[in-house]
Amino acid sequence: MNEKTMVADTLVGINGELTRYGEMITQTENPQLKQMLKQFRNQCETSQEEIYQIARQRQYYVPAQEARPEEIAHVRSLFTQSAM
Repeated sequence: MNEKTMVADTLVGINGELTRYGEMITQTENPQLKQMLKQFRNQCETSQEEIYQIARQRQYYVPAQEARPEEIAHVRSLFTQSAM
């Protein structure tokens, strides 16, 4: 297995963990457990950002082109319309 594959697999795993932490946090009633899960999620987010930066530096990941202002405005309008 090469480094690019390992980095990609790591990012996929971390992203899955972040999803699960989000689900657990919203379903937990115990305040201490909720706080602990939030701390774990924050540490996981930090790890994800570090691995992401490595992937960017080594050009294993190239992000999508930035959205144009009119695209952003369109999406924003969709959310504000559905919130009413």
